[in-house]
Amino acid sequence: MNLPETHQIDSPLGPLLLAATPQGLCGVWFSDQRHLPSPQLRASWSSNPNHPLLRDAAAQLTAYFAGRLVSFDLPLDLSAGTAFQQSVWQALLRIPTGQTLSYGAMAHFLNKPAASRAVGTAVGRNPLSIVVPCHRVLGAAGQMTGYAGGVWRKQALLTLEGHPMPLHSSNSRDL
Repeated sequence: MNLPETHQIDSPLGPLLLAATPQGLCGVWFSDQRHLPSPQLRASWSSNPNHPLLRDAAAQLTAYFAGRLVSFDLPLDLSAGTAFQQSVWQALLRIPTGQTLSYGAMAHFLNKPAASRAVGTAVGRNPLSIVVPCHRVLGAAGQMTGYAGGVWRKQALLTLEGHPMPLHSSNSRDL
């Protein structure tokens, strides 16, 4: 098994831990977010600030926070999730910058209309914050709901992306 290589970077919203496997970027976590891999697991990973993918991810995240990038172009490794989680994470990639979708609309898109809570759980377990834009999913009435990195970060990311406030969820089901 290939263990991820990691690198920590600073961001305007706090430190980010980046992780990559030979298959692609497998993690972007805020240092204090829920569902961060355990310290014991992270201790087995090697730090490599010169890893080409981690350097590219850091550069793209820096450009994103500076408002110069709206879409990431990085190989991703989503294999840490279940098949359902992976399908949700893939669907998140289709929500355009500056737009939002409700958990229910995401469940309908996945042809699982009764699975909005399961979608919410999968969204919350997204290991690639920002890059896989779980911050673009809102409650049914457009309200800010939980975000593993903190709701204040969710709002900051949506503001950065030019999302109009107050927040309302999209009625579109066409991802």
